[in-house]
Amino acid sequence: MEPKQRLKELLLEKSYRKGKFRLSSGKESDFYIDGKQTTLSAEGAYLCGKLMFDIIQSQPDPVQAVGGMTLGADPLVTAVSMVSFLEKSPIPAFIVRKESKGHGTEAYIEGIKNIPDRARVALLEDVVTTGTTLLKVIERVEAQGFEVGVIITVVERQEGGAEILVNKGYRLESIFTREELLA
Repeated sequence: MEPKQRLKELLLEKSYRKGKFRLSSGKESDFYIDGKQTTLSAEGAYLCGKLMFDIIQSQPDPVQAVGGMTLGADPLVTAVSMVSFLEKSPIPAFIVRKESKGHGTEAYIEGIKNIPDRARVALLEDVVTTGTTLLKVIERVEAQGFEVGVIITVVERQEGGAEILVNKGYRLESIFTREELLA
């Protein structure tokens, strides 16, 4: 079975729920995608890592690190980094904290020592709705001197996030749009 088709099956089985939900954006929705139920499974992590790595490899300019906001991006950045190593093209991972460390260096970004100065990075997310979380990540990453080359999500809910990012000058690529996932 194709990796994308198998990932779709896993997402629908493990992550997709119908009902009434309040999203992190504050919006109400009649469905919810709990991406971590898939990305924290061994098979789901591998499939997300492989498909996201393939997107990264297709970029016109090389990506030197992958990162995203904790907690949703944690399994994704690890999976992509591991797949990249297995594919003999290692890409380090980093995690962006929601709040600064509060002690020591008070850093927002973990894993920064593995990233070259002024690196081009890919930001990863499990689900994009409005793009608000990604705007925070972009701000923190760019404040460290890194360039955001591409943003990749497992599912783009088609609720304005892609448009907001494009209007700010960023490109969002997705493995699935809501329409593709639910077709």
